[in-house]
Amino acid sequence: QVQLVESGGGLVQAGGSLRLSCAASGSILSIQSMGWYRQVPGSQRELVARIDSGGRTDYADSVKGRFTISRANAKNTVDLQMNSLKPEDTAVYYCNADRLRTTTILSRTYWGQGTQVTVSS
Repeated sequence: QVQLVESGGGLVQAGGSLRLSCAASGSILSIQSMGWYRQVPGSQRELVARIDSGGRTDYADSVKGRFTISRANAKNTVDLQMNSLKPEDTAVYYCNADRLRTTTILSRTYWGQGTQVTVSS
């Protein structure tokens, strides 16, 4: 059974930094893309950043230059370094593993349970 476990959320003042980490566990053979999404109440979940197995990255315009995503393929982990945080970054952040292959599943998308990030002004 695949699980995504997130850590690193919390409360920070505007201008501060946080680092989110996510580890995928289970009988995983490969993960095409890993990333972070965020959601605020009443809004749709939106992409923050993602990285594929080759290291290519994609960022939301609102976080470019402030957030950096990194990944360790061998460990099935993905991190999000968030700098210069703004109050509008406040949201629940979800780890995503897309096109994950296991010994019994050809391809599936998985989500973490979410971690709260709150940026005070």
